[in-house]
Amino acid sequence: MLNIGKRLATMVAGAGLVACAAAPALAQKGLDEPFQGAFKKALAGKTVGYLPVAMNFDLTEGWYAGVKKELEPYGMKVVVRDPNWSTSAGAQALTTLISEKPAAIIVHNPDVQTYARLMQRAEKQGIFIIQVNMGSVYRSAAFVGANWIEIGERDTEAVVKACQGKSNKIAIVQGALSAAASAYTLKGVENVLAKHPEIKVVSSQAADWDAAKAKAITQTVLKQHPDLCGIVGFWDGMDIGTAAAVKEAGLTGKVFVATSGGGERKGACELVKSGAFDLNVSYDVPTQAADMAAMIKWLLSSGAKAGEVKGSIYTTLIPITNENASSDTACWNLSDLKK
Repeated sequence: MLNIGKRLATMVAGAGLVACAAAPALAQKGLDEPFQGAFKKALAGKTVGYLPVAMNFDLTEGWYAGVKKELEPYGMKVVVRDPNWSTSAGAQALTTLISEKPAAIIVHNPDVQTYARLMQRAEKQGIFIIQVNMGSVYRSAAFVGANWIEIGERDTEAVVKACQGKSNKIAIVQGALSAAASAYTLKGVENVLAKHPEIKVVSSQAADWDAAKAKAITQTVLKQHPDLCGIVGFWDGMDIGTAAAVKEAGLTGKVFVATSGGGERKGACELVKSGAFDLNVSYDVPTQAADMAAMIKWLLSSGAKAGEVKGSIYTTLIPITNENASSDTACWNLSDLKK
């Protein structure tokens, strides 16, 4: 018994020595992460200009809120210039922003040409240009946005499928003809229609992103073609008018309405749930805002100069249908993004 007691005492003592040896030295100091200081310094005090086509709708308000939320904690300032749908006012606002020399400018182009030379001038003067959703012919430091050709293809494929066994008559409600979003979406529509000669396009008109124009166009088309089986619309903010005309004609659920948008709940999920839209392909504004902010952080901290790097981030699309319109993940709330 005595020998057993001694052996146990020895084992306990040995275990204690092992535990002491395995414990980290209390005097050890932490390591200073070598890059975070330079990162913070590169962002602090910098200004980012924001030039949307207009404020006061879900896309542009969401981008602004999301970018501010990501950049302001680092001591950055985001300034807005709102041309309120005026292309000439937008060009003047961009000219003024360039003269103020912010570190970067986020540009939402009304068309593919108007701002191109101004953005090129900005980058020559050391200002990074991030284009969002509607690009121009000038390729700047970054484009963050939807793949419009893919959106056109997805919406048209859904409409073609819905028209099987019906009249095969469809209508297309375009945005502004000179806008990248409209021109590229139309190419996607054409890609799908080229594979389906049985589909007859009875109307393809531009509503210029205006819900009232979209409603008037759709009302006329439905009077002329009450057996219409589907409509491809190019933006849900405009296609509220398209859906209203379908509803007034008593054809909700009979005419398949496909559109796209930023995914804000009241403009996307709620309208799908109500039956106004059968498909709304979302390009998820909060993700786009986070991508723009991340790109700005990287550009300013990388040491790269404006004009030296050029790239794109295409947003992963989210198709919103009756199957997911009630979920918490399909759509977002602007109020939450502003918190």
